Amino acid sequence: MAKSLLIKDTTVSERAQIVREALGAESDCEGVDLSDMYDDYIYGLKELADINREFSEKHAGSVVSGELNKPSGCALH
Repeated sequence: MAKSLLIKDTTVSERAQIVREALGAESDCEGVDLSDMYDDYIYGLKELADINREFSEKHAGSVVSGELNKPSGCALH
């Protein structure tokens, strides 16, 4: 069974490691510094699901027709 990623079940150092592993070597997504984006999770202010939902809502529909097969350069796993 996988360990919970919830703030209440992890330490600051565990959350930092979770973010590092998820982002891999690439932590920039078309001008968005993803490591900074997850600071609220690392420091226990927001859950991962909330941050990811907010990001999706903010950037929904930003893919322009014709760019669908173009790699985005994002390293979200």
